[in-house]
Order: sequence, then C-alpha cells, then structure tokens
Amino acid sequence: MATKGFRNKELLGIGGFGRVYRGMLPRSKIEVAVKRVSHESKQGIQEFIAEIVSLGRLHHRNIVQLLGYCRRKGELFLVYDYMPNGSLDKFLFDENKTLSWAQRFHIIKGVASGLYYLHEKWQQVVVHRDIKASNILLDSEMNARIGDFGLARLYDHGTNPKTTHVVGTVGYLAPELSRTGKATTSTDVYAFGAFMLEVVCGRRPIDRRSSAEVFILVDWVLEFWKKGAISEAKDPKLGSDFVVEEIERVLKLGVLCSHSIPAARPTMHQVTQFLDDNTNIPASLLDNFCVGVLNLKTVETDSHGANIPDFSLFTYPSSAEDSQPS
Repeated sequence: MATKGFRNKELLGIGGFGRVYRGMLPRSKIEVAVKRVSHESKQGIQEFIAEIVSLGRLHHRNIVQLLGYCRRKGELFLVYDYMPNGSLDKFLFDENKTLSWAQRFHIIKGVASGLYYLHEKWQQVVVHRDIKASNILLDSEMNARIGDFGLARLYDHGTNPKTTHVVGTVGYLAPELSRTGKATTSTDVYAFGAFMLEVVCGRRPIDRRSSAEVFILVDWVLEFWKKGAISEAKDPKLGSDFVVEEIERVLKLGVLCSHSIPAARPTMHQVTQFLDDNTNIPASLLDNFCVGVLNLKTVETDSHGANIPDFSLFTYPSSAEDSQPS
C-alpha cells in the first residue's frame, strides 16, 4: 500500500489514537485513508484490536467503513474509505467555503441516522463518545459519514455501560459524565445536540473569547428561543437560502438534546423521526422534554403559534464547568 512513507503532505488529520494519511491500494488504485495507531496507546493492543474487529462489522451509509487492518513492528494500521471532501468543520469555519441550508440539513439527518444505527439497530450498543463536526467526514457527494471510533465503547443491549474515565471534547460532554463516569447513548445525544447547533449556527459549542469571557452556544440559542425568534440564531452565511420551519425544528431539537437532565433528552430514534417529519415538533413533546420535567409553564407563543416556555428556571450547566477534556 502506497502512503508515500507517511509524509506530512499526505496527512489528512489527527484522530483518536493516531494520525490519518491518504494512501492508495497498489492493484486497484483506489484511494484510502490509513490511520497509523501508535503502540504507546494506553489501551491494551489486544483489547484494541478486538474492538476494532467488532467495529469493522458496522455497515451503514453514514458511517466511514473500516476496510481492514494490519500490525507491523508494534504499530497498528487501519484502512478506511477515503472521504475526498474531508471533515465538516472545514466547511463550517473556513471563510472561503460555505454550505447551503439544504446541504446542512442533509448532513444533520445523515449523522442522526448513523447514530440511531449505532445505538439501536446494530447487534451491540455502540457509544461513539466524540461526536463533533471535525469527526464527521464528507464523501464526494457531500454525504455525511461518522468517523474516528477511537474512543467508542460497545456493550450489550439491555445491560449497563461500565464506568470509565471521562474522554471527549469540551462543549460536547454531557454534564453527568463528570459525576457518573458512564458514557451512554444519552451522552451521545447530548453531543449530537451541540453538533446540530454548531451546524445551524456556524459557531463552536464553546468559544473562549478571553480569560474572563466564555461564549456558550446553547445558552445563546436559548436566548433567541426566549424571545420567540429562535431562527435568528442561524449562521449569517446562509443569507435567505433556508426553510424557516426546518431551521426552527433543528435548533429546538439541538436545545432539547442538550438538556442537563438525561431523562429529558430524546432518543436518536425520536430525533430521526422529528428530522424526517415535515412538520414542527409537536407542542406536547416540547412540553414533555423542556417544560414538564421542570414543572414550568408556557407563558406565550411565538410568531408561528408554538409555545414558548417560562425559562426562569430552565438552566443548562455548561460542560466547561463540569468536565475536562481528555
């Protein structure tokens, strides 16, 4: 396999446990991505290989496919499908690139479908533990693929996940992780909520503007929801090219998934249903997720007649306060 000696110019990115390079299969001339996993990994190599073999059996159109692996001189090489358009964050935060609303909505629905498969449709529960824009790769047709399973954990359906050390990225970490140490499907949902807001707003979940000022995206979006104008939180680069109802639905889902109470978050199955539906999230479900849990009252309606909860007691402890990056 030709990776040109793992030269820096072939480096595609750095993910969990190693660096990713562009390569080419010598016979077929098919481009691939090769992750070079360091032997210094804290995780036992045998355990790591066993988990990789399990993840290699994942097959879904919105998951980067593991094609194979090999060991050589204490290193592990993982071979994946090559994604020519790279990671999503480059399109969100590069001033010279832009995504239409149709593309963003398609990407969000693709990632939701992939997570639903991981949580509920495969033979085991797969918790990704690091859902964020930089771990979402785009193929030649701008379809989203979930990548970088270096932090993923598997457990059997109907069983409880084991306690582990907190890993992930600040801004996407559910607040309960620092208390329980358990990565669950609900903590993935929390990260997906932050991801949805990131894609719609074109802003990172947490932005440390200075040593004394921290921008927290979910709080910022919540302020717009309080005013009954949640769609105004959208990325200015979208201009007028968007569907208001879809923007509002995704932003509300992002806030609901980011709820500080795990039981108040929807499942990925419910999220996919809301995203695929052409109507707004039913008011009864909004009441259940963001009002009923805290016994809040609806005090007014927005311009579309949707309920606006009384947010006076509606708090979102930021993961910056409760968790630390790995």
